[in-house]
Amino acid sequence: MFVNAAVTATGQREFHTGAERQRLSLAFLHEYVLVNYRELYAATLALAVNDLNAGLVVLNLLRTAQDVPLPRRKLEGALIAARLRSLPPQRVYRLLRALRAEGVNNRRTRAIVRDWVAGRPDLAFDAVKYRRHLAGAARHTHLRLPDEIGAVLFDWRRPKRYTTPILEAWRRAHYDQRAVYELPYTVAEGFAARHRIDRARLLARAGGQLTALERLRLQRATGVEADLHRTPLTRLAVYVLSLPRPERARRREELTAALRAAARRAAGRRAGTWGTVVGVLDDSYSSSGSGVKRRRPLAVALAMHYLLEALAGRHHTVWLTHTGDPLLVHPVGATPLGQRLLDGLRRRPDRLVVVSDGWDNAPPGQAAEVLRVWRERLDPEGRTSVVHLNPVYDADTFDVRRLAPAVPTVGIRDAEDAPALVELARFAAGTATFAQLRAYLDDLVEGFLR
Repeated sequence: MFVNAAVTATGQREFHTGAERQRLSLAFLHEYVLVNYRELYAATLALAVNDLNAGLVVLNLLRTAQDVPLPRRKLEGALIAARLRSLPPQRVYRLLRALRAEGVNNRRTRAIVRDWVAGRPDLAFDAVKYRRHLAGAARHTHLRLPDEIGAVLFDWRRPKRYTTPILEAWRRAHYDQRAVYELPYTVAEGFAARHRIDRARLLARAGGQLTALERLRLQRATGVEADLHRTPLTRLAVYVLSLPRPERARRREELTAALRAAARRAAGRRAGTWGTVVGVLDDSYSSSGSGVKRRRPLAVALAMHYLLEALAGRHHTVWLTHTGDPLLVHPVGATPLGQRLLDGLRRRPDRLVVVSDGWDNAPPGQAAEVLRVWRERLDPEGRTSVVHLNPVYDADTFDVRRLAPAVPTVGIRDAEDAPALVELARFAAGTATFAQLRAYLDDLVEGFLR
């Protein structure tokens, strides 16, 4: 339950539930697991939980450090340090701000923050891009910083010149337009507003400072060229679905090639090892997501189409409504999962993978009955493995919605995590013991820290 929530829940509005209910449900679940299963709670840092929940786990472990014995505290510290290294810096700085707001400043926290800051590949870059956050963390945990970093954070006007190029460019940008174009794009945007530099001019001269994700975000609005063949699979699917359908059709060859390349990278060594696979993918209206997560469930389904194609020896996709080119899929209609499951099971695949929010409603409950009869009457030997991947957290049940009790359901945020999440499916089915789950997590932790 908690792993599913930690993978899918973002505290944002979903199609069926509002943001406040999402946050309240998630906060309760974190507190419950922290208090009752602290070791497993810490071990989830080794899993593919999303950045929000990884940050919450770290925050909760650090603010309750006094509750655990020293040996366990050391393992938690190692897990926290390893996870922080994999988080985006803006997420870590947000976490440090939360620690400061809650007054968490024990010795372990200071050591973890010190080591993370010391491990940053370019602290001068952070001092410019995340200046306030780094300054706040330095004050709170009493960090010792290199001279120029400390100066730019707390008394930037004092030095007449910085020897570090990016710091000097930032200093000059306060009065010299030419220096603006030497800064990271998001920093340059602030100075551009001050100097009344329009976006077209800024992009023309500072476009080389854009990151790959910034290029992808700005491509449609500004015409900046993005390298789609280096974009992660799910993020690429989100981008594809943001395009008008005529543009998708016009760029079919380019977009399909990029999605297949991303899927092959995600499949890695598992490519072609899953045998015959049928994917039942949800393109109902609820897959449109919400105003803050536009088409996210549908993007996961689209990404899974290409990933299953890469993982399978033979592959077939059944959309709930759409037929034809998957690039042109769009959210529409009800959720007739039962009928589409029948269509998929008729092919008797080795694996049947369902990607859906689980709101089976045409008619309600048909999917559960189809799966029950299939397992009890038609495939009691279990020749076809069925797994349900759900990209949407259900705040009312503190979990993702399930299709049937006997079918393992796991939460998914990024399609790239699907191969690892399928490994967790046996625990979601309830057929594994608590001891087996604990042993599995211990192995993951050991590999994560290696």
